Amino acid sequence: MQTADFFFELPAHLIAQHPPARRDGSRLMVLDRAGGTRAHRRVQDLPSLLEPGTLLVFNNSRVRKARLTGVSAATGGTAEFLLAERVDGRTWKALVQRAKRRRPGSRYRFAPDSPGEVEGELGAAEGEFRLLVFDRALDEAWLERYGHIPLPPYIKRRDTAEDGERYQTVYAESSGEDRSAAAPTAGLHFSGELLAALEARGVETAFITLHVGLGTFLPVRTGRVEDHRMHEERFSIDGETARRIGRAKAEGRKVTAVGTTAIRTLESAWDGTGLRAGEGSTSIFIYPGRRFQAADALFTNFHTPGSTLLMLAAAFAGREFILESYAEAVREGYRFFSYGDAMLIT
Repeated sequence: MQTADFFFELPAHLIAQHPPARRDGSRLMVLDRAGGTRAHRRVQDLPSLLEPGTLLVFNNSRVRKARLTGVSAATGGTAEFLLAERVDGRTWKALVQRAKRRRPGSRYRFAPDSPGEVEGELGAAEGEFRLLVFDRALDEAWLERYGHIPLPPYIKRRDTAEDGERYQTVYAESSGEDRSAAAPTAGLHFSGELLAALEARGVETAFITLHVGLGTFLPVRTGRVEDHRMHEERFSIDGETARRIGRAKAEGRKVTAVGTTAIRTLESAWDGTGLRAGEGSTSIFIYPGRRFQAADALFTNFHTPGSTLLMLAAAFAGREFILESYAEAVREGYRFFSYGDAMLIT
């Protein structure tokens, strides 16, 4: 299977640069796999589209303010860093702007001339990432104060105070030190009002946690899909969520994954007969040919051409059906990617 089989033409003006006026106000394309049909609705219509008893599974990971601007101690020039993963108290894996120009041993000041100023030294390369060693540990309180929201590279602007709220789900879990380096963006469409309306409809909810890594931003660089390797991400599933999913499956009720991170977690933790509770890690890569076991439906965003996320959606709905639907979304002026419109695949 070729990576080129998952490319499509997308006009730049359809890439959403700002969130919609209201979380649940986005357009929603509904795909019926059995009938091969499409319908155009709104996210706020979900209560009428989902059957009572449906179980929605959300990823409640919280986004870290992982984007930092460093000032070179040698030249005074600036460089942008995206913290991907904490290695230990002082060391992080990071994506670095113009990485090939940055030499190991280079030192940068962060939050300069402030009470929180720290210094970091650039270390060796680890695949796409570089090690960044700070002179003291950075906790989440420091990042919350001095870091910036890690908007994806296709959003061509600086983050604002609005992004601090809107690039975060309303149900994001705030406890603990683990965070995501990117939002589980399908969940951005759900407002408190929509969740209440779904509950009133008899739709059940459950939460898993998968901390999204910056691997989600990295392109597939292999010609053959099967040669691509995913970065590892940590997840956890509590016992109550595992029991709810088990009951729904046993009773023949639909389990709907909200987002690609939720479905990757469910498929990673499914043991053939049920969902394993506990903590784990996954580098699962889902592309056409996979038989899904845990999820019966998928709520997701419109994804970038040639991405692993598009390949997952194609695995769930069929490559031709997905690409035909994406072509229709372009014709109909749907908004794409993180702050864009949504798709429900049943």
